[in-house]
Amino acid sequence: MLFQVTATTIVPFGSICPYLYTLMASKQKKNGKHPLAETKTYTGKLDISRGGMGFVIVAGLERDIIIKPENMLFALPGDEVQVTVRAQRDSSKRMEGNITSIIRRKQTEFSGHIEVHAHFAFLIPDSDKIPVDIYVPLHLLNGAKDGDHVMVRIIEWSAKTKNPVGEVLSLLTQETENEIAMRGILAENGFPLAFPDDLLEEAARIPDGVDSNEMANRRNMRDTLTITIDPVDARDFDDAISVRTLKGGWYEVGVHIADVSHYVTPGSELDKEAYLRATSVYLPDRVLPMLPERLSNELCSLRPNEDKYTFSAIFTINKAGKVKDTWLGKTAIHSNRRFTYEEVQEIIESARGDNQKELLLLNTMAQNLRAERFKKGAINFSSQEVRFKLDEQARPIGIVIKESKEAHQLVEEFMLLANRAVATHVGHVLYKDKEVPFPYRVHDTPDEDKLSVFALFASRYGIRFNLSTPTTIAESFNQMLDTVKGKPEQHVLEQLGIRTMAKAEYTTHNVGHYGLGFDYYCHFTSPIRRYPDVLVHRILQQCLQNDIQPIKNLEILCRHCSDQERRAMEAERAANKYKQVEYMKAFVGNEFEAVISGVASFGFWAETTEHKCEGLVAASELMDIDQFVWNEREYSLAGRYTGMRFAMGDKVTIKVLAANLAKRQLDYGLVGLPAKQKRKPAPAEQQQKSKQTKKNNNKKRK
Repeated sequence: MLFQVTATTIVPFGSICPYLYTLMASKQKKNGKHPLAETKTYTGKLDISRGGMGFVIVAGLERDIIIKPENMLFALPGDEVQVTVRAQRDSSKRMEGNITSIIRRKQTEFSGHIEVHAHFAFLIPDSDKIPVDIYVPLHLLNGAKDGDHVMVRIIEWSAKTKNPVGEVLSLLTQETENEIAMRGILAENGFPLAFPDDLLEEAARIPDGVDSNEMANRRNMRDTLTITIDPVDARDFDDAISVRTLKGGWYEVGVHIADVSHYVTPGSELDKEAYLRATSVYLPDRVLPMLPERLSNELCSLRPNEDKYTFSAIFTINKAGKVKDTWLGKTAIHSNRRFTYEEVQEIIESARGDNQKELLLLNTMAQNLRAERFKKGAINFSSQEVRFKLDEQARPIGIVIKESKEAHQLVEEFMLLANRAVATHVGHVLYKDKEVPFPYRVHDTPDEDKLSVFALFASRYGIRFNLSTPTTIAESFNQMLDTVKGKPEQHVLEQLGIRTMAKAEYTTHNVGHYGLGFDYYCHFTSPIRRYPDVLVHRILQQCLQNDIQPIKNLEILCRHCSDQERRAMEAERAANKYKQVEYMKAFVGNEFEAVISGVASFGFWAETTEHKCEGLVAASELMDIDQFVWNEREYSLAGRYTGMRFAMGDKVTIKVLAANLAKRQLDYGLVGLPAKQKRKPAPAEQQQKSKQTKKNNNKKRK
């Protein structure tokens, strides 16, 4: 079932500008054409420049559609909109259009200060992304007083009124600066900050424990040794692993996943809210869960020494990772022990500790599964995860770099095995002689243009790419990653390689998962924090019961979940950037070694080696050296007069000039040049222009 929530009424273009509509139609009639026959309608996401010009990004179009401010229909950045474009005689020009309806608001909640007057009130938003104030009727102030810092939700915004109507959700006056910032980031990306009261009541009424009648329909795994392995600060545990020795060198390994679909039924208020959010959001100091804590941290969480309902993939497997048999179905488990990744890693390295025999066995299997996966074409990208140490007020006091070790890989390989097994099973089930509609997790082959640019860049480091087939491309990536491991260029080549890849997404159109090297893949293992996993559980159960009832509009649901995933990632990046800026405020004026991590026409980004904090060295800071031109194909800036060059991966020395929390922006200045480059004098005119620009920049910072 499709649940669509919109924050505004969709208004036809003709009802907004009837005169213009009639005029356009009459002109076309005189020419013997059907009214508006030469118009096209597109759906896309709106972006707005600092100057106020709009751009609608449409999938499949090479260039964005320009929207003038007067044709935006009160749309905001990130909104999904419908835009009408008139046919142009000159195809070389950018298309220009009018937004005719707002399909879905990205953001409906805003923080700001309230101004209360005699008969009405207005919210003055903190963010400059909303160009108007929000009208708040006095009966919707909910206790807010003049000057209070509040959170307001837009409840109405028709085409006939300039200002949206809102209601006060909560007071923020007593909140810390960090709390306001984190809530603002979540609201900017369209995530509700709280669950409705009636939904919390619905969750509270669900009984604890397991029911004997329900157990009759499940495989009882409560007597099999079962463990969970999670981060030390995890609050919900949605996966567990069991292991039992069989005869002849075979073992029974179970991957048990919280049975969220048992509690969250189609059409319920819990289901509607879970779909709306579609994902949990992880910020440095909190988690905004997809499900209320009653489910995510209690009923569905596979906590130790408690009986829990699960959906399981149980494998008959040997030490080499060869799977002889797979069983899928509903189960009940009893977790015997909760491990952290650090505890498991210590056991793997020392061969001592609780359940060391079982953990070492599972690790051997996982490493063999991993080796076989890469042998069959998976790409071995590694990643560094940067996390902040926070004090009691959520202030960053240190930075920790987490790397994937064997304990992480143990869990990862068995989750991948389960996800693949479920997708493969459903992928071969037919319904009316067709494949069952199913939310696959797909990853397409790399874009040819991006790949050719990257291959050219990699050749600077002696790396050669064979671009003839998807298989040889994957082999080339793995050879590159193996060659540069431990070298200075490793991080840059990995990051650029990842950017070259297509983005993974949810869709009913299975094209396989290129990065993993799987023909069939889905997300089955995290239904507490991902809505697609809930859908996978429901469809898998239908297939197992041979009672298939295809979910309507499943592709639309998939698209929504992909969009929400991207929004969550944007929120997480923004929150991490906020913490970077907050942390680096203490180092304004200090100098650090850094690596150029990105290049654009207006400057380059540099990431400090010590803190992994990225800031911008603006082109204006380089004017006393030269006037630099951006070379997109080489990821570099090249000087017009001196021949000097700043490229991705170059080591530089920077000085922290400014740390702007409101803009979540770090400004760096250049102190030391890349190796083997000498500072050369720029033309006198250029040097004079540089002095004036830097003087103006310093005034702005002050």
